Amino acid sequence: MFSTGLTFRAPVPTDGMAVHRLVAACAPLDTNSSYCNLLQCTHFAATCRGAWAGEQLRGFVSAYCRPDAPDTLFIWQVAIAAEARGQGLAARLLQALLAAPACRDIRFLETSITPGNQASQRLFASLARTLQCPLNRSTLFSRAHHFDGQHDDELLYRLGPFTTGAHHDPL
Repeated sequence: MFSTGLTFRAPVPTDGMAVHRLVAACAPLDTNSSYCNLLQCTHFAATCRGAWAGEQLRGFVSAYCRPDAPDTLFIWQVAIAAEARGQGLAARLLQALLAAPACRDIRFLETSITPGNQASQRLFASLARTLQCPLNRSTLFSRAHHFDGQHDDELLYRLGPFTTGAHHDPL
């Protein structure tokens, strides 16, 4: 079982390529450039978390505080290694991130999910129940208007408001 004996921590610059490899192995996630992953491990490290089993990265959540809404954390991606899926690791990573000092003033969480990504839909519905807060859905980017028909719709999942302390016990 891979969800026990893990270390949860903010990334460091040398984690960038491990993040890049993990995301690439996690279809249907969009693969970003390795440079983007290096920025996540440096500029955005305070709002990202990795789950490590020894030297192996088993899960990673990337996020950022929205510049126009400092009480809102946008979850960019949640990537879980195939052998660690189905064990609650994604939820534990999100809880660990919400317990981070950089997230102490967060009252809303947002992410975008394609209509066919049932696992992510279940994850964020479960997180809303855990945080005891509303979950609202709307279209963030549409296939027709934003992606020229080249990508599925991206639905905005907005959780909150939740209260301070409701998310400070990560494990």
